[in-house]
Amino acid sequence: MKQMIVHNEHNLMQMALLEEGKAVEFTAERTRDRGLLGSFFKGRVVNVLPGMQAAFVDIGQKKNAFLYVDDVLHPHLEKQPKVKPSISELLRPGQEVIVQVLKEPVGGKGARVTTHYSLPGRWLVYMPVADYVAVSKKIAREGDRSRLKALGEQLRRDEEGLIIRTVSGEEQHEAIKSDLETLRAQWYLIREKADSLPSPSLLHRDHSMVQRIIRDVYTPGSDEVITDSEGQAREVKALLEEISPGHQPKVQVYRGTESIFAAYGVQEQLNKDFARKVWLPGGGYIVIDHTEALTVVDVNTGKYTGAGGDSLEETVTETNIQAAVEIARLMRLRDIGGMIIVDFIDMEEASNRHDVAATLEGELKKDRTKAFVMGWTKLGLLELTRKKVREESTLPYVEPCSSCHGTGKRYISPCIDF
Repeated sequence: MKQMIVHNEHNLMQMALLEEGKAVEFTAERTRDRGLLGSFFKGRVVNVLPGMQAAFVDIGQKKNAFLYVDDVLHPHLEKQPKVKPSISELLRPGQEVIVQVLKEPVGGKGARVTTHYSLPGRWLVYMPVADYVAVSKKIAREGDRSRLKALGEQLRRDEEGLIIRTVSGEEQHEAIKSDLETLRAQWYLIREKADSLPSPSLLHRDHSMVQRIIRDVYTPGSDEVITDSEGQAREVKALLEEISPGHQPKVQVYRGTESIFAAYGVQEQLNKDFARKVWLPGGGYIVIDHTEALTVVDVNTGKYTGAGGDSLEETVTETNIQAAVEIARLMRLRDIGGMIIVDFIDMEEASNRHDVAATLEGELKKDRTKAFVMGWTKLGLLELTRKKVREESTLPYVEPCSSCHGTGKRYISPCIDF
């Protein structure tokens, strides 16, 4: 069972996703300053840089957006030469183009945008110019996969593309068809706005944070949403009745005197899980450090001495396996992206190293964001990557200390005491 605990205060909305009582995702959004991810803009090409195979597009934000050549090419729609064309052959300064935000602005960089458009729904992802049907790999039964693939081919038009989502595994034809019709209508509306509005203009914004989480992870009949806002509870109930007709929405309004995060143990969990040093269940611990280029995780045995009769190798391996489970959860919770290097405690047996890497890979399958274990380096470090689409969850709510210049951080959020 999953619980979505939503805390609203002033201009800040925070959501913690709990699985069996343990925090696995944390997201925050300023209600007056929502993120750009997934939004559509009508932009104007400002300049084209053939040497970088990229262009900068004015979408009306502080920094111009970055559009790479691969996000312009649509090889399935028209015959492309084997050698990738120069971006100057595809775009020119002053040209107007519809783009979708692929990655949020990070630091001093503008948003990354694409013309490979996608609109996520409850049961599928609609891609107006992709020209293929794919079925989530997490749908294991071959009969369901074949049925959904055939249904997607039957429903799509012309160059449309569809990705059938995991939750559609046992869903019926009418629900998926209705989802597609809704998303197709959204795309037509985006095109109509693009024809009538000047550039730069916002054409479409994705759902709010809570609506996105519900759309992506809510399981009717078992999961529940708990919020401290009456108005938000009504909105959530209406959304759940729309996407899951026939199921009684499990939505509660918290009316206690203390913070909802404190009442449900979320605040205590986040205080521990966002620290530099995080303890493991057995007494070992991990240390997480960030650099400009990557994130480094160091694993230590700490207080863990193993069970009676265990050898050093067994003690080390058990600590590393506990660390692998926790690292996967913390990557998801803290939304750590980019390159990650894990310095596990040295193990002598190759089979033990395999077990640790396999444990990490298995835990990462629970993550909605794509992550890959690349393998062990010659120095015995485990290398992995995780897609980075927005800044790490902690960063909007902490700031570098003026005394230590970033060695520590001073907390500025009104809700969580990191």
